Amino acid sequence: MRRRQFSAGALRAAGALAVLGPALLAGCSSVPKGPGAAALADAPRLTGKFGLIVPPTASQRGQNVNASFELLGDPRRGQLEMSSPMGSLVARVSWQPGSAWLKTPDGDRAYDDIDALTQELLGETLPLQALFDWLRGRPWPQAPSRAISEQGFQQLGWQVDLRRFADQLISAQRLNPNGAEPLATLRLKLDAPASP
Repeated sequence: MRRRQFSAGALRAAGALAVLGPALLAGCSSVPKGPGAAALADAPRLTGKFGLIVPPTASQRGQNVNASFELLGDPRRGQLEMSSPMGSLVARVSWQPGSAWLKTPDGDRAYDDIDALTQELLGETLPLQALFDWLRGRPWPQAPSRAISEQGFQQLGWQVDLRRFADQLISAQRLNPNGAEPLATLRLKLDAPASP
């Protein structure tokens, strides 16, 4: 039963990324600037570039998305904005306890939580709440983790590689329980070092 639900989610994700992918590349559709960040105006802010690769499977085509990002807030209440290479804001993800929202040029959608949003959008849960700590070179304290070397750790089903952390670059792979190719690869490059 779980596999069937994942397949349906993967199909929805392919459709969602089919909308987001061209917008990120073309920069012709844009999410209007709005009051979304007003409540987080004084919150910590991280900016940079990210790349997400989701390999093709039997139920979905592969995806390769690159964008600039601005991450602000904290794991409890935050916002992620994604911009095209041309600088157009193409998606805004916001969350707080008990709810999450996705705003794209095609409209708004509400979700029960940030995991449900990223599962539908990407076919995999993307640990946005953990990114605040991962981008500071440490595991998120709200979930168990395991060191895999002095240069990384495993957490939430992801293997985080910190070998290039001094260059403000981290890489994370969503581990495949079957030991095959990773389910997803995420690369993040910060514009400036994150404050501790």
